[in-house]
Amino acid sequence: MAAASSAASVHDFTVKDASGKDVDLSTYKGKVLLIVNVASQCGLTNSNYTELAQLYEKYKDQGFEILAFPCNQFGGQEPGTNEEIVQFACTRFKAEYPIFDKVDVNGNNAAPIYKFLKSSEGGLFGDSIKWNFSKFLVDKEGRVVDRYAPTTSPLSIEVTSIAVFCICYKGYQEAAWELLNHLVGTCRKTCAPALL
Repeated sequence: MAAASSAASVHDFTVKDASGKDVDLSTYKGKVLLIVNVASQCGLTNSNYTELAQLYEKYKDQGFEILAFPCNQFGGQEPGTNEEIVQFACTRFKAEYPIFDKVDVNGNNAAPIYKFLKSSEGGLFGDSIKWNFSKFLVDKEGRVVDRYAPTTSPLSIEVTSIAVFCICYKGYQEAAWELLNHLVGTCRKTCAPALL
């Protein structure tokens, strides 16, 4: 496992999955990642888990992966065992993406992967993770390209980062056309009714 200070990308880390087995994150090379600290008993749980499942279903076959890291540091809102957390996410929200070992995301015992993520893309009010469901978007080379607040909807990330998603899945030319078509379609839906 790489130290956060010596790592060049997310792919330099090894983490534990929910059953305690080592997972080398280099296995995700070539994929766009959304890394999220999750919790089962948070006011943001239902909306985030629901939209994460929708986003994953839409893009899982196009080089996109969600990596969920349970964390109990915010109001004790993830008190369950790894087994209970996986069962909750998979049964209630049909989570098909990997759920890893429970980690700390802040403080002296913060997981090295989270130290790296925070140092790569600081938050608005410092590097600390502020709450459950903070999100990091990582490109296919393992570089952190954006950080989103806990209240940022996973589906809004799709809209604001569509160019990143498209470029990672398709050629640049195709991506440009897809982005243009998406923006025109969005404008027709939101702008046109307001003009009538």
